[in-house]
Amino acid sequence: MTATILIIEDHNDIQRLLCEELSTDYQVLQAYSGTEGLLYLKTEKPDLVLLDIMLPGLSGQEVLEQARQFSDVPIIMVTALDDKAMVSQYLLSGANDYVTKPFDLNELRARIAVQLRLAHTSTDKPTDTLKHLNITLDLQTFEIRSEAVSLSLSKKEFDIFKLLLENPQKVFTKAQLYENVWKEPFLAEEHVLNTQLSNLRKKLHQLDPTQEYIKTVWGIGVRLTESRDL
Repeated sequence: MTATILIIEDHNDIQRLLCEELSTDYQVLQAYSGTEGLLYLKTEKPDLVLLDIMLPGLSGQEVLEQARQFSDVPIIMVTALDDKAMVSQYLLSGANDYVTKPFDLNELRARIAVQLRLAHTSTDKPTDTLKHLNITLDLQTFEIRSEAVSLSLSKKEFDIFKLLLENPQKVFTKAQLYENVWKEPFLAEEHVLNTQLSNLRKKLHQLDPTQEYIKTVWGIGVRLTESRDL
């Protein structure tokens, strides 16, 4: 199946160049603003995104941060700035790679091919779901399901629940949980983890009010509830 690439770029000449170059091998979607690009990302579910930084509406940085709340699609940032500090920030925010303008088309093609191959390898697994008690986590859609009812998780909620499901007997301290999911050092005053855990628990309870799925181990942290806890 031909991969679909979403180009989010407001410069007409660059859009035309990229579309002409890539449409010989890929299906191409074109967006000319950050807002339009985010809409395409949600509705069309492309296989890879080329994301310009300087955009009307939502900036490339804002699109990246919002996209990472619901999608793991490979994102290659396209920037006119060769600012290593900014590039590092994009990568820490979830970008997979970057190219600077003016870019070499052969190099860009190679970077696209690498990211598509990595994405295919990471999703080519024997199973695309994880199940515990009455709830199933879909690794492809970021949804939790119970019978015929499903709810979408944010990216962080998904990462937290997936980590717990993959380590069913491990007790995670808040620092361990935060550092595994956010990939950065934990600060004792950090409240974002508590918010994400609370939201995840509410969604789990909404699907299955008969069970507690995340158990608090007082003074230590949290773990997945086991059958013997019920």
